[in-house]
Formats: sequence, structure tokens, C-alpha cells
Amino acid sequence: MRRLTRGIAAVFLIISLTLMGAVGYYGAALPDTYYISEGGSATVDCFFDIDIIPDSEVVAASTNSNANSIATEATDAEIRLFGVIPVKSAKIIHADAKMLIPGGSPVGVKLLTEGVMVVKTAEVTDGVSPAHDAGIMAGDNITSANGEELNSSARLSEIIENSDGEPIVFEIMRNGRSSTVTVTPVYSETDGVYKAGLWIRDSTAGVGTLTFIAPETGIFGALGHPISDSDTLTTLPLGSGEIVDVVITGYDKGERGCPGELYGTFVSGLASGTIELNCEQGIFGTMTYPSRQEAIPIAYKAEVKTGPATILTTIDGSTPQEFEVEIERVTLSSAAKSKNIIIRVTDPELLEKTGGIVQGMSGSPIIQDGKLVGAVTHVFVSDPTRGYGIFIENMLDAAEIISGEDLAA
Repeated sequence: MRRLTRGIAAVFLIISLTLMGAVGYYGAALPDTYYISEGGSATVDCFFDIDIIPDSEVVAASTNSNANSIATEATDAEIRLFGVIPVKSAKIIHADAKMLIPGGSPVGVKLLTEGVMVVKTAEVTDGVSPAHDAGIMAGDNITSANGEELNSSARLSEIIENSDGEPIVFEIMRNGRSSTVTVTPVYSETDGVYKAGLWIRDSTAGVGTLTFIAPETGIFGALGHPISDSDTLTTLPLGSGEIVDVVITGYDKGERGCPGELYGTFVSGLASGTIELNCEQGIFGTMTYPSRQEAIPIAYKAEVKTGPATILTTIDGSTPQEFEVEIERVTLSSAAKSKNIIIRVTDPELLEKTGGIVQGMSGSPIIQDGKLVGAVTHVFVSDPTRGYGIFIENMLDAAEIISGEDLAA
């Protein structure tokens, strides 16, 4: 009997510790405020059942003539584990869902950096690297040389080669902070010019997928992740950029350990949009011509659920197709700006042709229950049928920087 009692006590202790751990984790990880569209669910899709219980009857959506306005009052609520155990206080804001035009069409991305990006430092002569000795590192952004603003790697090379070995004062940006360093170029007997031991980059280009266009403003979002330097993996500082129309001409099928890739041809040199922001949640800007496609409502992050969904993407030509996927996991952590969703491709046609998600599909809209919930961002190298997605609400939070208004509301 004593052994049975101890066993029951041990099980009770384990359950109690598990519940305490879950309460602590969700209390720290879950957001304090939740937008929910009219008719949307107040149940958060987590590993354990999490309910958002309003303290009083929820305020109805605003009847303002602006179709995208929100209720001005927030409802106090409590997040509860299994609908019973208190986790934390929260706010519920019922809002008319923003209407966006879903993308799915391929776009060519052209980006010029602000200044020039340092890819790596190298020796000019045996054991001598002026840039490295001055403290310059891969990922640094050189914005000026001797007071002259830089906009191309060719101009920086010219300044260094014509230095005659005199010190050059560089202004650099590192992790958002500006500083100055002095670099003294040395003469390279091999090349017959002065060098600083720098490998630099000032531009990039590639193919991605358009996620959305805001019909009222023409603001667009694409990719769902930043444009980064391929060598340093550092987000490229935006000087200027544009998106252009693309036709997909082929693809490499993805396999385990070897992600596939879409290939496209830029249709013309005419920009279909200007890029005004390159950040963790994607690239954003303004279209140069309006879209005539129909808009659909967004789903706020609290409304996204595990289960069937579709993605809009283009694997041939320029016309998007809809393919079936399964949302396997939803992460509502307030710290997660991207990689909020895990999806698995279930569509037989897409699996047969591309093996699942391939490079170039980044930005493909994810649709669930007729609502735009997010965008594809990454493929799992070990399993091309699966990948990450980002909440559309998080992309709209970033787009707000260039619009000056709350696009998610």
C-alpha cells in the first residue's frame, strides 16, 4: 500500500511540475494582445490547449465606414491552460480583417547596398592584411572613405589603388553602430597596385515570390525573410532596390540534403515595384502599377490553426497555382518575428514535380479557410516536403514602417 501511495504521489508531482512548467513557459512566450476578426476563434493553437477567456462580452467590430478600421476598445481577458488554469492576463481586440491581394507570382529582386558590404578580409602580402589589422570584419558595411560616401565597390577599389599607401579613414556600420577605422593600403607586387585586403560586394539579384499587395496603397510584401549576403549571412543594408516581372523557365527538384531551386528570366528592365525596406520579415515597398486581382481577408496569428491549407506559387511561366499543404505547427511566441509556422506539402502534383518546397518559393502566400495567413519562408534541407512560414500579421507589422499606418488593422 505504501509503495502504491508513493507511486501516486510521484505521478502527481510529475504532473504538477509539468503544468507549472507549461504555465511558466506560456506566460513568458505568448503575446499580451490578440487581434481577432469577427467570427474568429479565441482558442490559441499550442501543444497544450490554451484558451483566451474574455472578462466580459467582446466588443463588436467597429461600424466605421472605413472597412479596415478596428474597434477602439480592447477587451480584458485571461489566458488559461485547458480553459481552467490561469496563465496570464491579456487583451482581445476584435477587428475587421485587413483585405489584401494575395501574390504567388514570381518576382526578380535587384538590390544595391547602402555603402559596400565586406565579404571577407585577406592578406595582400605574406602575413599583412591592412583591413584585418585595422579591425574590419566580414559583415561590416563601409559607408564612406575619407569622407566620400560610397555607393559602389568599384569606387572604393579606385580610392584604395590611388592612395599611394597613405592612410584612408573608413566609416563602417556594424550591428547598427557607426565607427571609424584607419586603413593603410600596401603595395601588391603581384597585382601592381595598392590594396587593403578587402573582398567587397555592393549588389545582389535573385528570384522570389510576391506575398501580398495592399489594394488601397499599393504597398507590397515579398519573400518573408531578408535578402542576406550569401557569404556572411548578414542582412544587406538597403541603398536602393526594385522588383521586376519574371517568367519561371525551369527548376531543380528538391531532395533530402539538396534543396531544389526555381529558375527564371527577367521579363524586362522595367521595375514593377520599388523596394523601401529589407528586414527580418521580408522586403517591402510600393508597386509602380495597380493590381486588378481580388483581395481576400487576412487571418490574425491567433486564428491560424493546424490542419489543411494551400499555398499560391508559380513553378512554370508567370501564373500562380494553388497547391495543398498541411499546417503542422503554429508558434505564437512574442519573440518570434519569423518561422512561426511549419508546413508540409501534401499536393501530389507539387511533390512529383519539385519534391515540395524549393528555393525561389519564399514569399508564396499560405491560404487557410479563404484567408491569407502567412507566407512560405524556408525549406528543410533534410526534408524538402516541409518548411517554415511567417504570419502575415508579422509581415504587416514590418510594412507599417514604410506606410506610416497600422496595416494589420
